[in-house]
Amino acid sequence: MAEVSVLNMKGSEVGKIKLNDDIFGVEIKENLVHKAVVAQLANSRQGTQKAKTRSEVRGGGRKPWRQKGTGHARQGSIRSPQWTGGGVVFAPTPRDYSQKMNKKEKRIALKSALTSRVQEGKFIVVDEIKFDAPKTKDFAEMMSNLKTEKALVVLNDNDVNTVKSASNIPTVKTANTSTINVYDILKYDTVIVTQDAVKTIEEVYA
Repeated sequence: MAEVSVLNMKGSEVGKIKLNDDIFGVEIKENLVHKAVVAQLANSRQGTQKAKTRSEVRGGGRKPWRQKGTGHARQGSIRSPQWTGGGVVFAPTPRDYSQKMNKKEKRIALKSALTSRVQEGKFIVVDEIKFDAPKTKDFAEMMSNLKTEKALVVLNDNDVNTVKSASNIPTVKTANTSTINVYDILKYDTVIVTQDAVKTIEEVYA
């Protein structure tokens, strides 16, 4: 089992914690990690783009001029694609970009991402994160004490003061143990986890 230091909000070591190898010490499956990131980004796309084809544009029912004798090229409608205000030739239509991934694959990808952070020394365990009131300055001071700037902070519960304190820092994102995902783990340089959150993750994903 991997053993990491437990720090307090001032950055001082207050103990050690052993991490479950079934979650934080697995074989890293890069193909599944890549698949999970691609799927998450694809699933976040709206796919609501739409443009009208020549059959959907209003007007153009009458032939603009007779077929022959005008000197102009023949035209059947003023709503043909070559006309201003005409329809689009291969118009985009609403579509579903979502990709499916098996539950087992998702779980392995998440474990692989967590393992990679532990191996890289970018997994910080904090005994607790508690603020008396929402204050960005206090949260920024904690980040400075932990010697990190860009981090995903994983909490065991939705502590309002902590979430609000971090909300004004663009390089920090807070998440609950139930909402962590591969993309966020890899996007942020460091993963900061409370001691209670580590236990919950081990219980849920073991």
